[in-house]
Amino acid sequence: QVQLVESGGGLVQAGGSLRLSCAASGRTFSSYTMGWFRQAPGKEREFVAAISWSDGRRYYADSVKDQFTISRDNAKNTVYLQMNSLKPEDTAVYYCAAGRPPYYTASRVRYDYWGQGTQVTVSS
Repeated sequence: QVQLVESGGGLVQAGGSLRLSCAASGRTFSSYTMGWFRQAPGKEREFVAAISWSDGRRYYADSVKDQFTISRDNAKNTVYLQMNSLKPEDTAVYYCAAGRPPYYTASRVRYDYWGQGTQVTVSS
Protein backbone atom coordinates (compact mmCIF):
# COMPACT_ATOMS: atom_id res chain seq x y z
CA GLN A 1 0.00 0.00 0.00
CA VAL A 2 1.50 3.29 -1.12
CA GLN A 3 1.62 6.02 1.47
CA LEU A 4 2.75 9.61 1.10
CA VAL A 5 2.86 11.52 4.36
CA GLU A 6 3.53 15.25 4.34
CA SER A 7 4.81 17.22 7.28
CA GLY A 8 6.41 20.56 8.03
CA GLY A 9 3.54 22.93 7.39
CA GLY A 10 2.56 25.68 9.79
CA LEU A 11 2.13 29.39 10.33
CA VAL A 12 4.94 31.70 9.27
CA GLN A 13 5.31 35.43 8.75
CA ALA A 14 5.81 36.88 5.30
CA GLY A 15 9.46 36.63 4.32
CA GLY A 16 9.99 33.50 6.38
CA SER A 17 10.85 29.96 5.34
CA LEU A 18 9.46 26.49 5.76
CA ARG A 19 10.63 23.07 4.66
CA LEU A 20 7.99 20.50 3.81
CA SER A 21 8.74 16.79 3.85
CA CYS A 22 7.01 13.92 2.09
CA ALA A 23 7.81 10.44 3.38
CA ALA A 24 7.03 7.79 0.78
CA SER A 25 6.47 4.11 1.47
CA GLY A 26 4.80 1.03 0.08
CA ARG A 27 6.75 0.52 -3.12
CA THR A 28 9.96 1.33 -4.92
CA PHE A 29 9.84 4.87 -6.23
CA SER A 30 13.07 4.86 -8.20
CA SER A 31 11.23 5.21 -11.53
CA TYR A 32 8.71 7.74 -10.27
CA THR A 33 8.31 11.47 -10.52
CA MET A 34 7.48 13.14 -7.23
CA GLY A 35 5.52 16.35 -7.26
CA TRP A 36 4.29 19.07 -4.96
CA PHE A 37 0.96 20.75 -5.57
CA ARG A 38 -0.97 23.31 -3.58
CA GLN A 39 -4.58 24.33 -3.20
CA ALA A 40 -5.70 27.66 -1.79
CA PRO A 41 -9.27 28.19 -0.56
CA GLY A 42 -11.68 28.53 -3.48
CA LYS A 43 -9.00 27.72 -6.04
CA GLU A 44 -8.02 24.69 -8.05
CA ARG A 45 -5.09 22.55 -7.06
CA GLU A 46 -2.03 23.83 -8.87
CA PHE A 47 1.39 22.44 -9.68
CA VAL A 48 4.36 23.72 -7.68
CA ALA A 49 7.39 21.54 -8.42
CA ALA A 50 8.45 18.06 -9.47
CA ILE A 51 11.58 15.93 -9.32
CA SER A 52 12.64 12.75 -11.02
CA TRP A 53 13.50 10.25 -8.32
CA SER A 54 16.03 8.44 -10.52
CA ASP A 55 18.22 11.33 -11.67
CA GLY A 56 17.06 14.37 -9.70
CA ARG A 57 15.97 16.49 -12.63
CA ARG A 58 13.63 19.23 -11.45
CA TYR A 59 10.82 21.31 -12.81
CA TYR A 60 9.10 24.32 -11.26
CA ALA A 61 6.03 26.41 -11.77
CA ASP A 62 7.00 29.90 -12.92
CA SER A 63 5.35 31.36 -9.82
CA VAL A 64 7.80 29.66 -7.44
CA LYS A 65 10.97 29.45 -9.50
CA ASP A 66 13.94 30.90 -7.55
CA GLN A 67 11.81 30.85 -4.40
CA PHE A 68 11.18 27.13 -3.77
CA THR A 69 13.56 24.19 -4.09
CA ILE A 70 12.55 20.56 -4.44
CA SER A 71 14.97 17.82 -3.43
CA ARG A 72 15.02 14.17 -2.47
CA ASP A 73 16.85 11.87 -0.09
CA ASN A 74 16.92 8.40 -1.60
CA ALA A 75 18.12 6.76 1.59
CA LYS A 76 15.19 8.16 3.54
CA ASN A 77 12.63 7.81 0.74
CA THR A 78 11.73 11.42 1.38
CA VAL A 79 11.10 14.40 -0.86
CA TYR A 80 11.46 17.96 0.40
CA LEU A 81 10.16 21.36 -0.59
CA GLN A 82 12.23 24.23 0.75
CA MET A 83 10.15 27.40 0.62
CA ASN A 84 11.85 30.75 1.11
CA SER A 85 10.68 34.37 1.04
CA LEU A 86 7.14 33.23 1.68
CA LYS A 87 4.27 35.53 0.77
CA PRO A 88 0.64 35.55 1.88
CA GLU A 89 -0.33 34.27 -1.56
CA ASP A 90 1.65 31.09 -0.85
CA THR A 91 -0.97 30.19 1.76
CA ALA A 92 -2.49 26.84 0.77
CA VAL A 93 -2.69 23.18 1.57
CA TYR A 94 0.39 21.56 0.06
CA TYR A 95 0.15 18.05 -1.32
CA CYS A 96 2.81 15.52 -2.24
CA ALA A 97 2.13 13.30 -5.24
CA ALA A 98 3.79 10.39 -7.02
CA GLY A 99 3.40 9.11 -10.53
CA ARG A 100 5.20 8.08 -13.67
CA PRO A 101 4.91 11.09 -15.94
CA PRO A 102 8.05 12.83 -17.19
CA TYR A 103 9.62 15.06 -14.53
CA TYR A 104 8.42 18.19 -16.36
CA THR A 105 4.74 17.21 -16.03
CA ALA A 106 2.54 19.74 -14.25
CA SER A 107 -0.80 18.02 -14.84
CA ARG A 108 -2.21 16.58 -11.64
CA VAL A 109 -4.13 13.86 -13.49
CA ARG A 110 -0.82 12.23 -14.38
CA TYR A 111 -0.03 11.52 -10.72
CA ASP A 112 -1.36 8.31 -9.20
CA TYR A 113 -0.76 8.70 -5.48
CA TRP A 114 -1.43 11.61 -3.17
CA GLY A 115 -0.74 12.52 0.41
CA GLN A 116 -3.28 14.03 2.79
CA GLY A 117 -1.78 17.53 2.58
CA THR A 118 -0.20 19.92 5.03
CA GLN A 119 -1.41 23.45 5.71
CA VAL A 120 0.90 26.39 5.09
CA THR A 121 -0.30 29.78 6.28
CA VAL A 122 1.71 32.93 5.62
CA SER A 123 0.70 36.00 7.59
CA SER A 124 1.32 39.54 6.36
